[in-house]
Amino acid sequence: MANVPLMPKATAVWLVDNTALTFEQIAEFCQLHDLEVKGIADGDVAQGIRGMDPVSNDQLSRDEIARGQQNPDHKLQLSKASIEIPEVKTKKGPKYTPLSRRQDRPTAIAWLVRNHPELRDSEIMKLVGTTKPTIQAIRDRTHWNSSNLQPQDPVILGLCTQIELDGMVKKAGIRAQKDMKVTEEAGTLLPASQTQAPVTQQIVPKPVKPEPEPVAVDAVSVFGKAESPPPSDADSEEPAFDPDSVFAKLSVLNEDAKDAKSE
Repeated sequence: MANVPLMPKATAVWLVDNTALTFEQIAEFCQLHDLEVKGIADGDVAQGIRGMDPVSNDQLSRDEIARGQQNPDHKLQLSKASIEIPEVKTKKGPKYTPLSRRQDRPTAIAWLVRNHPELRDSEIMKLVGTTKPTIQAIRDRTHWNSSNLQPQDPVILGLCTQIELDGMVKKAGIRAQKDMKVTEEAGTLLPASQTQAPVTQQIVPKPVKPEPEPVAVDAVSVFGKAESPPPSDADSEEPAFDPDSVFAKLSVLNEDAKDAKSE
């Protein structure tokens, strides 16, 4: 804001009325749009704003104005102030709309909705200082005065500048192009006629591979030399017992026991 006059629009009004500078020179010096300066010259913009002399305020010299009138390509330079005024930082808040312009907001909203549908509600709120329910009512044509609304350019109504409007429209256009690009990359769904069409191709079964024949396994080749099985009970030779010899030994033992008792 250091290279901008104190009251840009009032300064532009004075330069349009009192100098032969081009619209481009005045717009660049006052940080306005060319169409906005042209609207000031036609009387459509800045109605009722009194012009402010930048020469008397030491913001522009007579020599600088003369050089600009002689050369249309010359860019006006703001005079250096003798006293440096610090820049005042203000908090961002809802845009203030004068009481005399608040009745024009519905017509400006209708113009923005019709000519720039890519703008979001939040962006329209920043431009004209309105509320979201009002924008939605105008979109749905449920506004109490929707039948009498005549869309008008918010720049002509003085609700915003042409630079603000162009910047917001450019930002919305870039966002719309990105959304369209993402949609194209994602692709679209196939129609139902293709997804639900009957399959006419004959299904050919896959050939079945024959299973390999089992190979006989030789125990000797796997485990080595076969061991002989252990002998069975039938093959073992054990001496047979003679029952007569057993009873004879028992009778001898009994007699020996009786002799021992008698002694």
